[in-house]
Amino acid sequence: MSAPAPPSSSSSSSSSSGLVLQGADDVEDCVWENEGEGSLPWDRFGYVSDLVRNGNRAFRQHRLEFFEKAVSYYTRANQIKPNDPVILGNRCATYIRISQFLKLRSASDSEDRPLSGLDPTIHAELALKDAEKLVDIQCNSVRSFVLKASALLLLEKYDTARDTVISGLQVDPFSNSLQGALQQLEKIHASCTGSRSNTKPERTDDFDCTLCLKLLYEPITTPCGHSFCRSCLFQSMDRGNKCPLCRTVLFISPRTSAVSVTLNNIIQKNFPEEYAERKSEHDSLTNLGGDLMPLFVMDIVIPCQKYPLHIFEPRYRLMVRRIMEGNRRMGMVGIDPLTGSFAEFACEVEVTECEPLPDGRFFIEVEGRRRFRIIRSRDQDGYRVAEVEWVQDVEFPQGSRERVDLLELTSNVAEHASSWLTRARQAAQQDRAKYEKLLSLEHMMPTPRDPERFSFWLATLTKRRPDEKLDLLRMTDTRERISRGLIYLRAEEQGCRLQ
Repeated sequence: MSAPAPPSSSSSSSSSSGLVLQGADDVEDCVWENEGEGSLPWDRFGYVSDLVRNGNRAFRQHRLEFFEKAVSYYTRANQIKPNDPVILGNRCATYIRISQFLKLRSASDSEDRPLSGLDPTIHAELALKDAEKLVDIQCNSVRSFVLKASALLLLEKYDTARDTVISGLQVDPFSNSLQGALQQLEKIHASCTGSRSNTKPERTDDFDCTLCLKLLYEPITTPCGHSFCRSCLFQSMDRGNKCPLCRTVLFISPRTSAVSVTLNNIIQKNFPEEYAERKSEHDSLTNLGGDLMPLFVMDIVIPCQKYPLHIFEPRYRLMVRRIMEGNRRMGMVGIDPLTGSFAEFACEVEVTECEPLPDGRFFIEVEGRRRFRIIRSRDQDGYRVAEVEWVQDVEFPQGSRERVDLLELTSNVAEHASSWLTRARQAAQQDRAKYEKLLSLEHMMPTPRDPERFSFWLATLTKRRPDEKLDLLRMTDTRERISRGLIYLRAEEQGCRLQ
């Protein structure tokens, strides 16, 4: 995709744009030391370093299409060496630059030359996700706090950004970038909470969303001047790109414009009880509770399995947006080959990667977590929500003979699987996609001290039919599942197709 270069450094710096703090405007060159926990064999470490160097070169082109290439390089590096501080920090800085570029674009530019669905808010949220991991990993690094505060600033979460900067100053009280950021955020905070009229506004329908006819919650104001609840505008634009009220064509996604801070503050301050009701209603849709699960009906997956999804149906776009605002988890359920209806057993998955597309669709990657049995299900806004009970294997007491034998079996099979992966990786040297997939599988290998999770990981090494995966979900005997996975692996070694 071709796009104009971003504003000059003088207009995109923190001092003039106010969107990004000093210290979040460049990337680091060296991957974190390859020592201790998480270290890689030196050939793989060199491969990761090459990916980071390519990402850095793309970043420093200072053009939008190169920023997107940089994200791709850093993501591939992160899949092989997860939670490396340099890789996470560089990807975070790139998301921040993309978000900044899109926020600084004028409305006329967006109307005359709309970009392909890129959304500054989504990229700022992706930056925040990386920055929060970085703060956990490097709590003594000023850069971690600068990146997190910059992402929060792009999301207009000024109070939280200010608190983050203050936390960073406790690490380094003499940081010039953090001191300057604090002064900038203090001014913003004062303007948002400054003196206002003591007269409480009358509750009129001017504060209502014209789609749900309720008090505006997380209001977004469109370029044509109409305000809607963020979730309502999302749902409306799943079926078209026009303003629901005046039918003006909108060259934005509903999340391109951040929540209107001023309008939201007025509503929250003057109608607190009604606002609390709306918040509770919204939270009930995004956080269903431990035993309720939104369902994506497509295929059967198992724990430890990664699975790419293309989300295009309006009902599932709505569901994915809600889970992304909640715990990022949903249930993946397939059709039982024997009954032709929903399978009774399914797997909870977590969204680990999310890429928005121009027309509101998403490409996401999910990873299998826990399995469950569906007790009953109901319809909610077009998709299914199920009441579930979690399924676990039969556990043997610590120190019992059965437990010792199971751990010994798991350890032996783990050595065999590691050898198999090494041979497969050597055979795939010329196939980059397969090579990277094998590296990812190897890194995901659970510890043999967790036999249940290991047994599912073992089954992901080979391609399995839906009925075979359903059998694995039903099993509560860890030893039997490991034996089954070992049979699959040996069959693969004898010439069957490699996944």
